Amino acid sequence: MNRLLIANRGEIAVRVARTCRRLGIPTVAIHTDADADAPHVRACDEAGRVSSYLDIDEVVREAVRHGCWGVHPGYGFLSERAPFARALADAGLVLVGPSAEVMDAMGRKDAAREVAVAAGVPVVPSYGLDDDPASFAYPVLVKAAAGGGGKGMRVVRSAAELPEARAAAAREAASSFGDDTLLIEKYVESGRHIEVQVMGDAHGAVRHFFERDCSTQRRHQKVLEEAPAPTISDDQRAAITGAAVALAEQCGYTNAGTVEFLLDNATGEFYFLEMNTRLQVEHPVTEEVVRVRGERVDLVELQLRVAAGEPIGVDQSDITLDGHAIEARVYAEDSFHGFLPQAGVASHVVWPDASVGDDELVRVDHALESGQEVSASYDPMLGKVIVWGTDRDAAREGLVEALDRTAILGLTTNTGFLRTLVASDEFRDATIDTAWLDRHEVPAPDDADARALAGIMLRTVLRDAPPGPWQPDGFRLGGAPGPLVEFGRDLSAAGWFAAPRSTEGVQRVGSLGHGDGYVRRGPGGTEVVVRGQRFVLERRDPFADSAAAAGDGTLVAPMPGTVLAVNVTEGQAVAEGETLGVMEAMKMELALKAPFAGTVTSVGAATGDLVTLGAVLFTVEGTGE
Repeated sequence: MNRLLIANRGEIAVRVARTCRRLGIPTVAIHTDADADAPHVRACDEAGRVSSYLDIDEVVREAVRHGCWGVHPGYGFLSERAPFARALADAGLVLVGPSAEVMDAMGRKDAAREVAVAAGVPVVPSYGLDDDPASFAYPVLVKAAAGGGGKGMRVVRSAAELPEARAAAAREAASSFGDDTLLIEKYVESGRHIEVQVMGDAHGAVRHFFERDCSTQRRHQKVLEEAPAPTISDDQRAAITGAAVALAEQCGYTNAGTVEFLLDNATGEFYFLEMNTRLQVEHPVTEEVVRVRGERVDLVELQLRVAAGEPIGVDQSDITLDGHAIEARVYAEDSFHGFLPQAGVASHVVWPDASVGDDELVRVDHALESGQEVSASYDPMLGKVIVWGTDRDAAREGLVEALDRTAILGLTTNTGFLRTLVASDEFRDATIDTAWLDRHEVPAPDDADARALAGIMLRTVLRDAPPGPWQPDGFRLGGAPGPLVEFGRDLSAAGWFAAPRSTEGVQRVGSLGHGDGYVRRGPGGTEVVVRGQRFVLERRDPFADSAAAAGDGTLVAPMPGTVLAVNVTEGQAVAEGETLGVMEAMKMELALKAPFAGTVTSVGAATGDLVTLGAVLFTVEGTGE
């Protein structure tokens, strides 16, 4: 194999490059101007500039210019685009993935249903788009026929909700996939998301590499994944993996793919959902638990060998399971405040060290470093923390500890949310279904320990400061520093310690039994990360007006992003809860609604505008004001 172009960015590009380096295959990265010095570029041997990761002509041009043998598309972007596969074939290049014809058949949910039926695989009952909505057995799920990743999906519980749900799903599908075709299917209230990793070669062989459980998801977006599935029986495992192989054989599948199923908790029946014709985000949990003739599997290596025409070379009986693995997706989002996307500079980043313990192994796939800017232009995933254990309990406890050792300062992430979720009784007992996070609120951690750690840092600063008559101690202007007491605890007796500060001005503070925390003081306050959760403890201005500005009718952008729709004009009367506009960031839509009935007095943006966090978008004056 000659050079390989990696048509992606971020952690998946770094991960593919890692396997190529081990195999001695030179790699070529692509990048936009904003990504010119990104980690994935530095992970490769050569690089080429493109104006967009979605520009097929430019990507093919770079692969040809660098004399590449093939292209690995990763996931997202062009990975499931049949026109891209055809363009590569026309240029004499090999796609590390299935053929364009298979993508056409399986990349669309509507066409894939027909293949599943032909293979004898059960499918979810569906309704026609032109059927009478009054005849549907609600709830139903409206979803995009093209693409995946939870985009273009809406749960509908009544006929009255259907028009708006169809419009929103179609708009999101068109934006994400360039295709607004929809399906309407039965919605299973309590189910588990089980998916099977398959690999097919050009010689007609198809093998499965067991299953993953991806039930912990929010609005169809996966949050935690694990392998093997913790709740299915041996008979269910055999039936589901067998169905996946039959489906792949039916369509002549080659390379890596994932067949997704929904297991109905009420009936025990399973239904085919879709096939992802690429490598999945969660493939590391499969790599950590699957053994091929006793050795860990590298799915990217298998992909490359199959793409080069080699046979898979193993029987199904050669593929076995060992232990349990769980993956947590770290996103740039504020999970405890509406899961709003975040953007900014990650001023200090700490990932848990890859380590091997008596019962566990920690793996981190990421492409985020200290000082790196996180843009709202791309998917919000920053990295993945994966832990293997001898059993599920060992993997889960190891993941809690690994997330405790993860800290990102400068912007808010979901790490603290993940840590709380993994440590919960519900996840421990494997009772979380696909809709659990949409029905339950995960409690946010309080800031007691964050304030304690901030106090420890202040004490360390005072201790190390040169002596002087005007040295502050946090409570008094002069004199010896007094004891630091937070929430009734004398921290000097709490066993906390402070490590030397980093070059970024971040201090690690730790304690036996408490886990590490990271503290940074700034002009506006103190930033603390403890157990993965970021807190910003602002310094109160004693001269500032402390009156709350609640109920003033001003709607600001809760995140940096793009305005998708403006539904009102100045002077228009609106009802309470009426949608004034819609904005998007990191592929997530957010409706901006009137806080009360009144009149729109200002509109601060137009459709298509890029707005910053806090930009005033609408002002509503209440009736009678």
